[in-house]
Amino acid sequence: MSVTQHLQGFGHHLILGVSGTTLSDDDKRALSELQPIGVIFFAKNFLDGTSYEIWLQTFRELIDQIRQYAERDSMFFTLDHEGGRVVRTPLPITRFPHASLLQSRSRQVAKATAVELKSLGINISWAPVADIYSNPQNPVIGPRAFGTTPETAAKAVREYYLGLQESGILGCAKHFPGHGDTSQDSHLELPVLHLSTEDLRNRELIPFKALIAEQVPLIMTAHILFPKIDPDVPATLSQGILNAILREELGFQGVVVSDDLDMKAVSDMFTHKGTVARAIHAGCDLFIVSRNINSSSLERTYHIAKDFADSLSNGSLDESVVAAARNRIDKLLAVTPQYLVHTLERDTLKEHAELAIACSFQEVGF
Repeated sequence: MSVTQHLQGFGHHLILGVSGTTLSDDDKRALSELQPIGVIFFAKNFLDGTSYEIWLQTFRELIDQIRQYAERDSMFFTLDHEGGRVVRTPLPITRFPHASLLQSRSRQVAKATAVELKSLGINISWAPVADIYSNPQNPVIGPRAFGTTPETAAKAVREYYLGLQESGILGCAKHFPGHGDTSQDSHLELPVLHLSTEDLRNRELIPFKALIAEQVPLIMTAHILFPKIDPDVPATLSQGILNAILREELGFQGVVVSDDLDMKAVSDMFTHKGTVARAIHAGCDLFIVSRNINSSSLERTYHIAKDFADSLSNGSLDESVVAAARNRIDKLLAVTPQYLVHTLERDTLKEHAELAIACSFQEVGF
């Protein structure tokens, strides 16, 4: 197999970010050469400050371009769309409040969210957050979590996921095995949590177990070091966490996706040879490279793709492990709807806005 074929092979494990509202020459090159299986969108990919019809048409053209250059009829079109501060889209897409305010309305909000995501051509939402808001000093999760206890978080996160599922959007539980107790932001540094496997069983794993029971199709890793479980590498690279706990103990059979490899917690690690092979051997199937945090260039993306290709060529990456990961991805893609971008009715958007207001009033006791 040629180097080009191996690079495209990595593309089957890659969710890539693109640079703006139209494709740059670098974007076109990466889409053509790597043929990523999916794309992750951010605010920079939406033409803000214009009318709904104009920015939606621009986004429709962007998706059409991506399909054209990636030469894929079926792709994962993905978005971080939790509500609260994690919303990338311009108005009139509804600004639902953060997860901690949804509670009894979780499923209703998720259904409305799914309707809006489908209108954008999105088929995967990187939600719900299955972390528990157990540390008041947490700088990155906080009210993005559905609850402060395992029970409240598990109940609401399950309802939210089922709402997405019922309305045709694939959900993803994140950040395994739990980011809620950290006091550090993995976008900026590698958090360390001194929790044992038993500690995780008693708290962090409970919402994930609830979602696995409902056959959630994707689980995202946390870039966190758990030295009592694996002192050497963060969860994204840890067999003891992804294989032993997630796959074997919890019985998860779906697709494991890394959190963004551009995040500072792991970005330097993925400049070292053999790192992507270690992550795949640990149990990671898909990798997000957003080009949104540390680097907008493609240099890191190609470095990781070449590391994958070299590891296959020199035998340090087991082909059977890659084949198993690819099989899980193929099964997921086969059941992933491909939506056409379309305008939503004003009445639908009005109903959703009223629902968002109702959720927000809960914060002040109305």
